[in-house]
Amino acid sequence: MAVKLKIGHWTAKERDDVEIREGALLLDLSKSYSPGRSLPIIGALYNNEVVDLYTSVREGGSILWLDMASEHGMRIYKQSLVMLLAQAVRELFPHWSLDVHHSLGKHSYCELDGTINPSVRTLELITDHMNKLIEADEPIVPNYLPDSLAIPVLEEAGYAKTAQLLQSVGNKRVCIYTMGQQIFHSFYSLAPSAGCLKVFSLEPYEKGFLIRYPTMKVPERVAPLTEMPKVAGVLRETKEWTKILDVYNVPGLYQTVSQGPKAVRDLIHVSEALQEKYLANLADQIYEDRDRLRVILIAGPSSSGKTTFCYRLAIQLRVLGLRPVTLSTDDYFVNRWETPKNADGSYDFESLRAINIDLFNDNLARLIAGEEVRTPIFDFKQGQRMDDARLLKLEPGHPVIIEGIHALNEALTPAVGRGMKFKIYISSMVQIDIDSYNRVSTSDARLLRRLVRDSQYRGKTAEATLIQWPAVRQGEEQNIFPFQEDADSMFNTALLYETGVFKKYAEPLLKQVSQSIPEYADAQRLLSILSYFPFIDDKDVPLNSILREFIGGSSIHDE
Repeated sequence: MAVKLKIGHWTAKERDDVEIREGALLLDLSKSYSPGRSLPIIGALYNNEVVDLYTSVREGGSILWLDMASEHGMRIYKQSLVMLLAQAVRELFPHWSLDVHHSLGKHSYCELDGTINPSVRTLELITDHMNKLIEADEPIVPNYLPDSLAIPVLEEAGYAKTAQLLQSVGNKRVCIYTMGQQIFHSFYSLAPSAGCLKVFSLEPYEKGFLIRYPTMKVPERVAPLTEMPKVAGVLRETKEWTKILDVYNVPGLYQTVSQGPKAVRDLIHVSEALQEKYLANLADQIYEDRDRLRVILIAGPSSSGKTTFCYRLAIQLRVLGLRPVTLSTDDYFVNRWETPKNADGSYDFESLRAINIDLFNDNLARLIAGEEVRTPIFDFKQGQRMDDARLLKLEPGHPVIIEGIHALNEALTPAVGRGMKFKIYISSMVQIDIDSYNRVSTSDARLLRRLVRDSQYRGKTAEATLIQWPAVRQGEEQNIFPFQEDADSMFNTALLYETGVFKKYAEPLLKQVSQSIPEYADAQRLLSILSYFPFIDDKDVPLNSILREFIGGSSIHDE
């Protein structure tokens, strides 16, 4: 029996109308689309669902081939490289195990459990072994097993924590990928074989090493390494927090939940106390330099919790006797009809030119000088700035707090010298991974926050949020991330328990996303992530928690 399909590439508009035998493998079908391509096909979007190439044709619809130049394809590529790396480590050094800790820029920081500071020679041996597997083009084959069979297989192979997690989750059908004699569990689809994974490098870094990847824009070579010592420091500190909380990954989170409500309450309260202590230390640092500092600038990517962070920092400063006033760059937007536009004609609200820089700096300089200043408020419904709407006066020696997407960019505040500024970068940098090889990206963690907030406060569907997300990410790449290392301090707003809390809110939203749109693939990925986390009731989440900015019930936002 044949089924009708429209087949093409993710980035191409043209689609072939073909009839394919039901049961045919996508791997075989992809071979007729491979000649002449510069990049290998490593996966497919089959009826808007990301699948590996060992998937069989089961119904009509559409197939879009994925390679490293697509976001879905790059996820497949990176996760497949992790499997390849894990196999090389297990075969060369069976007494060590790989632990993929976190992203660092475009790359991943890893450690080898069993040793520290692996030598250049060690990494060369691992690289050579990976290249041998690539040259042999070892197949990476999925096997779907009932959990009663899959869990013992994983335990015997040395994946006790993963087996424990899958038992807690209760998946009745488990996918185990095999490469030679090695096995691997992944919640992402993987490439069809090792021969697709030629672009990578390993490099010593801190106590471990970096596995360096290419990017979608330049998939032919590894991306440059940008030094990010401050981000790396925050991520190290985050790992220390997991030690304090004694929850290193999702299996550990399940263990805490299994101990009952008191253990969960303790986890929530200690997590929140760690953040509050860090906020207090930050306020102390600003207070100690109060004679010099006049402006506190706060920026971070979407859904970092900036509003709650600003309020709580202001409270801590007031405890020390400082009385800051707050300016939002949003109130200095140019009128809607003056807003710069993107190439497609849409408004570019992320551009620095969307802000009236001259007015903003005039108001800021006069406030610092001790003048009474009438500042604007932007009416977002009308798309118009209402000038002289609010009267502010700053007491001598007290700071102005400024929050906005461009706050770390010196071009926003040319009227104030760098020595008078204290810059803070905040973001939700994931504290907890699913297991040693399966990570939750910082971007996905923030997207879950935004989905819930958009539904709670803006009446937006998950579909609308997912459609908008790529443009949000592009704005962050252009306007926030390039300036993050110029921050004087960084603050991680992630809370170890938060994904369990978001599960109740996000799952129903994501399940409503239609399979008829490309964003269905993103919804399924997020649902897959949530499926690994235990449910955590939000009743014990404090009313001033950053999470309340997203789930509601905040004592800070007059709810």
